[in-house]
Amino acid sequence: MSDCKLQEIYGSHVFNETVMRERLPKEIFRELKKTIDKGAPLSPQVAEVVANAMKNWAIEHGATHYTHWFQPLNGFTAEKHDSFIDLGEGGQVITAFSGKALIKGEPDASSFPSGGLRATFEARGYTAWDCTSSAFLKEDSSGLTLCIPTAFCSYNGDALDKKTPLLRSVEALSAQAVRILRLFGDTKTERVQVSCGAEQEYFLVDKKMWKQRPDLVFTGRTLLGAKPPKTQEMDDHYFGTLKERVSAFMKELDTALWKVGVPSKTKHNEAAPAQHELAPIFETVNIACDHNQITMELMKKIADHHGMVCLLHEKPFAGLNGSGKHNNWSISTPDGVNLLNPGKTPSENAQFLLVLCAIISAIDDHAELVRASAANAGNDYRLGALEAPPAIVSIFLGDELTEILEQIETGENHFTKFGGVLDTGVATLPNLSLDSTDRNRTSPFAFSGNKFEFRMVPSSASIAGPNTVLNTIVADAFSNIADRLEKAEDFNKELHSLLSEIIKKHKRIIFNGNGYGDEWIEEAKKRGLPNINNSVDSYAAFVAPESIRVFEKHHVYSETELRARYEIKLEKYTKIVGIEANTMLQMVNRQIMPASLRFADETARAIINIKAAGCDIMPAEETLRKVTKGIAMLHKATDKLEKAVEKSDRYAGDYVAQAKFARDSLVTSLNEIRKYADELETIVGKDFWPIPTYDDLIYSV
Repeated sequence: MSDCKLQEIYGSHVFNETVMRERLPKEIFRELKKTIDKGAPLSPQVAEVVANAMKNWAIEHGATHYTHWFQPLNGFTAEKHDSFIDLGEGGQVITAFSGKALIKGEPDASSFPSGGLRATFEARGYTAWDCTSSAFLKEDSSGLTLCIPTAFCSYNGDALDKKTPLLRSVEALSAQAVRILRLFGDTKTERVQVSCGAEQEYFLVDKKMWKQRPDLVFTGRTLLGAKPPKTQEMDDHYFGTLKERVSAFMKELDTALWKVGVPSKTKHNEAAPAQHELAPIFETVNIACDHNQITMELMKKIADHHGMVCLLHEKPFAGLNGSGKHNNWSISTPDGVNLLNPGKTPSENAQFLLVLCAIISAIDDHAELVRASAANAGNDYRLGALEAPPAIVSIFLGDELTEILEQIETGENHFTKFGGVLDTGVATLPNLSLDSTDRNRTSPFAFSGNKFEFRMVPSSASIAGPNTVLNTIVADAFSNIADRLEKAEDFNKELHSLLSEIIKKHKRIIFNGNGYGDEWIEEAKKRGLPNINNSVDSYAAFVAPESIRVFEKHHVYSETELRARYEIKLEKYTKIVGIEANTMLQMVNRQIMPASLRFADETARAIINIKAAGCDIMPAEETLRKVTKGIAMLHKATDKLEKAVEKSDRYAGDYVAQAKFARDSLVTSLNEIRKYADELETIVGKDFWPIPTYDDLIYSV
């Protein structure tokens, strides 16, 4: 593809700034830009002109319908399509799209999770246009549809989606960050932006084999499956040559993403066979969130074009690396000054140090909330599995920054081992290159030059939740710091004292070592860092008094909205585990057990024939003993799960109790059944085994 062709394709299906500049009157464009850039109110007159231009642009491209595209609390996207047609005089068909229809929709959408924020019989739910994220054309075999990114709220104004709190958190962080900038003499910056780049890991498997695996179809992961002789031990898949089928998928995916303005940049094979990764260029966090949702949707759709299925589950295969979504997060001014970049002057360096220390304090003060933001049922199988960060939240800074912070804490002033001089009198640091730290892939929250990489985020989840948490807790840290420094009589002296206090209080969260090692678990315990190894327990952080205080203080979530989300997360966890339990029972009772019994019967007949022939029957008898023992143990474990599933209904209505029961009883039984089924897989003949094995699945594309 030539540069000219690429530039022609990129953004061709986006109603972006270039298109608006061409199609809108200058005054209308200026007013819309004020709304996008500065949050100024949008007048009905401006909305009317924009709506008409958007409609004409969409129709010219072949669209016949539009939809308010929103992100409800189920973690996916939602849309209700309306055509552009209307009836004119005499019943004549005309095309119409009003400013009112652009700004506000009423899709009902009463069946989405709400956690009690609205009753099903109360149908009003509103969508509101988010003009900071460009409208785009979604393409499929039926044609094009105009998608308008929107927020989704209840009749009472409660947020029923993931976008609204994210936008609120950006506003909160911006307001408090500007206060910090004012302390260092910046009188011009009015807003601060949050940037994000979400790396997306995923698996590809053959669709025909996927259809033969009820667990993959219903749960997105393999509930059963013995480890094959070779997986990723040879490190031959990581960054390896792309197979043609996968490369064709990636090429079509890139083109589709580029059309809708998603800056897909990097693609490669990941560590496990059949695992891959896509990484985009950084964008403002709201747009990055929208684009990641689009990316996941297109991955699934385009995989189907190539006879494959895209698995976004965090742990599709036991014993193989799972998938995450590395959330690269940073803060910058509209003119491109990254607040996580060390500067060239003492003042710039002091500002960098203050921002860095604020983030350190935020992560330490709210470690349990940060952990909860990355929690789901699938991630419980991934975190701490020697392939992903542990469930213990810590921060990696690298040796150079860590040494600088240590010197600030102690008040020492000497040459660092990196050759710079630290002037602790005004809290400055030596010039640092962007690569002044190495990367630590075992760290949950790692500083890497001019950004933090939050590596705990689940591959299947929206990045809105984790970024909402990061934005809010950092906003609170900025607020506390600004409250103190704005009153200081001697700014430099107070700044140095404050930095020293923050480092002393929160240095326990800094860990530059191997997060995979068992010794880190013991060390973290000594430091008093929480180690919450399951989602159910972690979710409680959302309704902890301190979390409620912080979210309400910065107008990101009300207590009601937080409690609703807590209920939804527990309910979703319970449903996911319940579906897994019922799928497991179906597979064992209808596939694994009958297949194993047939093999046992065949083996028993063989023993009779071998004995009649006067040959040694010991090997066959040993095989039969193993199979029948495995069948007995599998039956016992299956019976235990069946009873647990029945018992779980007793907790209906008590979301906490039901989720804990699912975790303690259903998950335990699932793991027990898996153990015996996987042992049987290694014994039962290949011709008898009723489902594709790991050998088949991970080498199928």
